[in-house]
Amino acid sequence: MTAEMNRYADFDGLRQQAVALRREGLSLRQIRDRLKIYNNDLLHRLVKGEPPPEWTKRPNAKDDLRARARELRLQGMTYDQIQVELGCSKSSISLWVRDLPKPERKRTREEASAIAKRGWEATLRRREEERQAAKRAAAEEIGAMSERELFLLGVGLYWAEGTKDKPHARRERVTFVNSDPGMIRVFTAWLDLLGIEPERRKYYVMIHETADVAGAEQYWGDLVGVDSSTFGKTTLKRHNPRTNRKNVNTEYHGCLVIRILGSADLYRRIEGAWCGIVGAAPILRTRSRA
Repeated sequence: MTAEMNRYADFDGLRQQAVALRREGLSLRQIRDRLKIYNNDLLHRLVKGEPPPEWTKRPNAKDDLRARARELRLQGMTYDQIQVELGCSKSSISLWVRDLPKPERKRTREEASAIAKRGWEATLRRREEERQAAKRAAAEEIGAMSERELFLLGVGLYWAEGTKDKPHARRERVTFVNSDPGMIRVFTAWLDLLGIEPERRKYYVMIHETADVAGAEQYWGDLVGVDSSTFGKTTLKRHNPRTNRKNVNTEYHGCLVIRILGSADLYRRIEGAWCGIVGAAPILRTRSRA
């Protein structure tokens, strides 16, 4: 043990031997076996600063990618194009080619903008197709609706969009306001289900004063199957010049108001049905967990 410790103490001598063997092309394992040095820390210190021989280097899987990336960059490709070609990350590409000159711009800014716009338009078309396909699939899942389902749906629609009674202002009357023609169709179908006579339904339009008022009245009259001349007085919303209105296209028809005459009993039925829906909801959740 003492002789071995004394041998290790001659560090300079061991280093000279290790360096000489390293320069002959020996690996660390071979130097270890030749000098009988089994302390890895000491072994690395002895050959510190001496590069390993080429034959001991393991091939780097990315060397070929790096070389190809540099080749493509020199051909004038962008990072995006190289990424598509090689399938590696742009961060890696940046590290590999950042010392190379940037490729010259082959298009004007206007041409590049036009190409980008066409690409974006294609993306928007694809998204719209996906959106419409999802909507069609959801619509097909509904199928036929029972009278009970329509009744519950109508109660929910009214409680979301209709006027409600307040403790400080008792107004037990049914008034439904909406700009969505689909909502109006469902609500009128619900009124038919409940047997609300046409003569009890009063209509009028609420719309911005700068819109096509007569056209809106005609539109809503056709939708509910009523002569628009029988509508109540249209409520006009005054134009604020400081407001940038978005609803200015031909699809804007304002809102239709449907008021039911003598509707206190109907309102109480709606409110009671809504309370029943709210009370039943926790029971449904409990059953689904079971």
